[in-house]
Amino acid sequence: MPSNAVILEMRAITKEFPGVKALEDVSLTVRADEIHAICGENGAGKSTLMKVLSGVYPYGTYSGDIVYQGEVMRFRDIKSSESQGIVIIHQELALIPELSITENIFLGNEPARGGVINWREAKLRATELLARVGLSDDPDTQIKNIGVGKQQLVEIAKALNKNVKLLILDEPTAALNEAESQHLLDLIVGLKGKGVSSIIISHKLNEIEQVADQITIIRDGHSIETLDVKADGVDEDRIIRGMVGRTLESRYPERTPNIGEPFFEVRNWVVQHPQVPERLVVKNSSFYVRRGEIVGFAGLMGAGRTELAMSIFGRSYGNWISGEIYKDGHEIQVRNVAEAIDNGMAYVSEDRKVLGLNLLDDIKESIVSAKLSKIAKRGVVDDLKEFAVADDYRKRLRIRTPDVNRGVSTLSGGNQQKVVLAKWMFTDPDLLILDEPTRGIDVGAKFEIYGIIQQLAAQGKGVIVISSELPELLGISDRIYTIFEGQITDDFPIAEATPEALLKSMTSAKKRVAR
Repeated sequence: MPSNAVILEMRAITKEFPGVKALEDVSLTVRADEIHAICGENGAGKSTLMKVLSGVYPYGTYSGDIVYQGEVMRFRDIKSSESQGIVIIHQELALIPELSITENIFLGNEPARGGVINWREAKLRATELLARVGLSDDPDTQIKNIGVGKQQLVEIAKALNKNVKLLILDEPTAALNEAESQHLLDLIVGLKGKGVSSIIISHKLNEIEQVADQITIIRDGHSIETLDVKADGVDEDRIIRGMVGRTLESRYPERTPNIGEPFFEVRNWVVQHPQVPERLVVKNSSFYVRRGEIVGFAGLMGAGRTELAMSIFGRSYGNWISGEIYKDGHEIQVRNVAEAIDNGMAYVSEDRKVLGLNLLDDIKESIVSAKLSKIAKRGVVDDLKEFAVADDYRKRLRIRTPDVNRGVSTLSGGNQQKVVLAKWMFTDPDLLILDEPTRGIDVGAKFEIYGIIQQLAAQGKGVIVISSELPELLGISDRIYTIFEGQITDDFPIAEATPEALLKSMTSAKKRVAR
């Protein structure tokens, strides 16, 4: 197909669910050899549109036309769209952890003769495909033994095996560190030069600005505009204005902190890796939190931030070796999650869909699940109280849903995150640990969550925020700890915290400076 020719048109796409019109009259045009970004707030309809395109929502369940390479398409399922060279890589990767890289790449499409799989040929082809995406791992390696960044590359290798012409990536860098993200973006740009067009959904606007040729903005189920990145001089502020319908004067709400005395302290905390006893994932770490204070934790991927947080929260990660936790000057025991909750602790995990929520529950069940005793009498849940509590949080946190009886799986990522926050706010904690609270969330929803964090601090609670985004930590924290290889290395008042100073302490095992 000639460069600049139109490879895809989606015309007047409308998709409805019971009680909700997810897409209304949405149109999209993608050219050959182009990287086309789709931006919008959580719940705007981005992923729904791509599921329509890829056949997840088959022909007949929506109205409008998909014109691909000049022909009207009526995809009945993913297999029919893949047969035309359209491959979607979802945010939740569709790889089987127990199978090898080779087995995952060729799953359902194995090279065979007479019904017998030729694994020698598969391994050779897998090696070639891995080389194309910049991976040198043994193709016999099980998926569970490689990181998320490499798993993304395996997904792309899998797509290349299907002779992909149009690659759809939904939040491809959400769980990647900076180096992994850049490698993936470079690969997508490289594929463009080899005849593969791409559609990217991402909340990381700096990455969109870096690689996209065109940006289509979707708001509340409508396609608002398409921007030519170079010709229109597009920057992050311009994208945000299209997404939220207004200019955000600040990425972070204004706040005047009212910080009290230290009330929570961890001393000399040591934790072993759960499978490798000789490896310490937390090394003699100590820190404290004051009432009304937002404390950031900065560290590179794998530095031990999550391991520290989970081990403190009821020893829910690793093997505890030594260390004490003090609250209001008294040592407390948090040997399991129940004891942590009883001692006023709460933990919002970095993976809301695996550890934060039961996706089979409805919204109201999710919100009350961490403290059922508050709405129960003699061990029986009061349904009226359950509904009233959940509906109150729906209104307070502006969870976008018609009612709390709907499944939590039907919500967008940002609204699911609000449900997780509501769940832990319902326990009325004194200390709330938030692990990557805005991962995969748009700028509008981020602003709302920052406001919730500030409200909790204003109530005199202590809040710990773990984030891979230094601008986020600098924007919301009162103080920032850095961590390197499981050890806390420094403690910065926000007035002294700069990206350069933080990065230095995030990459060095120097002794912590007393402040």
